[in-house]
Amino acid sequence: MLILMGKKTKKILLEIRQELKRNVDPTYKKGEIRFFKEPIKTYGVRAPATRRISRKYWQRVKGLGKQEIFCFCEELLKSGYMQEATIAFAWALRLQNQYEEKDGKVFYSWLRKYVSNWVKCDDFCTRAFGSFVFQFPEFLFQLNVWAKSKNRWLKRASAVILIYSVRKEKHLNKIFEISDILLEDEDDMVRKGYGWALKEAGNQYQDRVFKYVMKRKHKMPRVAFRYAIEKMPPKMKKQAMEKTKNPLSRPALTQRDG
Repeated sequence: MLILMGKKTKKILLEIRQELKRNVDPTYKKGEIRFFKEPIKTYGVRAPATRRISRKYWQRVKGLGKQEIFCFCEELLKSGYMQEATIAFAWALRLQNQYEEKDGKVFYSWLRKYVSNWVKCDDFCTRAFGSFVFQFPEFLFQLNVWAKSKNRWLKRASAVILIYSVRKEKHLNKIFEISDILLEDEDDMVRKGYGWALKEAGNQYQDRVFKYVMKRKHKMPRVAFRYAIEKMPPKMKKQAMEKTKNPLSRPALTQRDG
């Protein structure tokens, strides 16, 4: 970002980090580290405490301009800490009524540079970045590029970013389009991502999602298939499971959760 942080915002940043350190829970930290397959940076602060800190310091920065707050968010993201990313993404969402089309470039750069696990991916994409895509559907064509990327988090993002929209009954066809691209992807995190998007779509468009799954169930990997039908009525789930040759026999790139 081109805007430099002033003395006041640097002081607030320091205070945030000091307060996060005061709220460390060592037991939680050990469990959080074990929760992820890849290495993570974490203070070991529980989510309720992180949200409280986020709300507290939002009162100190909300009077700044949008670009200044985005600059602040990027400083938080640069640290790599899970809790600082939570605060950054929460503040970005608070600005959703001020989003402009050009903000897509900022959000995309954050996705590429700072999203390194499924929690950061989902937190950012189902909220702030998802809200942006809902407001600026001309950005949707970019998702096809992400879905074909070699970057696992871009691929997952291409699906989960649509969850915000489908909850508001928009962009169902785009979920189907992206799911078709990702259908037989080898990465378990990607499979879970588009399976989750289909599950959320099923809350609004049950029959259409069911029809989509039934046509593809012999190709759809087991984990994506299970996610997609998870909330459907027992009768539909039973029908979907009948005579299916799922699961796929080939192994997936796996991770503990997501």
